[in-house]
Amino acid sequence: MGRLTGGDPSLLRRINSAVVLHALRGGDARTLTDLTRLTGLSRPTVEGVTEGLIEAGLVVEAGPEEREVRRQGRPARRFRFRAEAGHLLGIEIGPHRVAALLSGLDGRIIGAGTRGVSVTASAEERLERVRSAVADVLRRTGVARGALRAVGVGTPGIVEADGTVRLCTALPGWTGLALGERLRRSFRCPVLVENDANAAAVAEHWKGAAIDSDDIVFVLAGLSPGAGSLIGGRLHRGFGGAAGEIGALHLLGRGDKPETLLSTTDEPLHPLDEHAVAEVFTAARRGDERAMAAVDRFTQRLVHDVGALVLALDPEVVVVGGWAAGLDGILPPLREELARFCLRPPHVALSLLGEAAVATGALRLALDHVEEQLFAVEGTVTARR
Repeated sequence: MGRLTGGDPSLLRRINSAVVLHALRGGDARTLTDLTRLTGLSRPTVEGVTEGLIEAGLVVEAGPEEREVRRQGRPARRFRFRAEAGHLLGIEIGPHRVAALLSGLDGRIIGAGTRGVSVTASAEERLERVRSAVADVLRRTGVARGALRAVGVGTPGIVEADGTVRLCTALPGWTGLALGERLRRSFRCPVLVENDANAAAVAEHWKGAAIDSDDIVFVLAGLSPGAGSLIGGRLHRGFGGAAGEIGALHLLGRGDKPETLLSTTDEPLHPLDEHAVAEVFTAARRGDERAMAAVDRFTQRLVHDVGALVLALDPEVVVVGGWAAGLDGILPPLREELARFCLRPPHVALSLLGEAAVATGALRLALDHVEEQLFAVEGTVTARR
């Protein structure tokens, strides 16, 4: 390994700036003495770096604490990170709704909004709902559109690195849509588009049921289940972005589609008809034998699909989310099945973020992008190849 000799002053300044910025971003206002102790840098270096960060608009001098005001003499200067120096958006685009989360540069959510949308809505109608939800959040929080530094988006489908949806059966007109390009016209800042299950996996690792693990599988349970996974703390997309498409396992001879398994008649359910699905589960809870049999078929199929992925990846944690996460009976058979054939069965838990998981993960996408710029961070969980 080579050693940093100071031969590249600009690189050294950037490293020092990142170190000081990390120290300020991670806590309350700090004095120069605090920063010198936390960073291990010399006081003159810290002072020079701090002044540069103030000029860049990322740091501001904070007022003295009350106890310092009471003392005689001039209080020590204190500095804080300006989370309000820019803003980030996380957007979920789903079959039935779109949702938006707004945060400052520290990732703390300061605004949220949703819009309902029809399953049959065209791509243009759905995009208009996105624009409407975002405009409402920005208006209510008083944040200018030009203050957005990055936008993350979670959507069903297989997503290319440039944000083009390669394949999507859940949303009309979505396959082949250059979603990233279309949204960049509206926001004029970097837009990062990700599969919804992948985004939810990132969210659970950030703020949910898998905070303490770097090897996780998130299952977006439903009639067209999908999964996202982190391996060694990094999001695993696969070569073509299709990793985790467990909803396609029936094509390998696993049997009927989930919408057929969950039907109580001779006709399969529509994959996006959540109302019809809820009726089946409600009838099962009332003791209807045909509904109970249908739910059991669906549960066993989901267990087998998840089991196949767990055997391949050997995660520490499996998080179950999506609309099926709130249904009774999903976790016990999953735990039992995984315990039967896994050398070390993973911990299985329900999502802690619920319906906010996809938008939260999308917000983390945007935050990772900004952190790469501010801190020269390498190896973030969402970084594209």
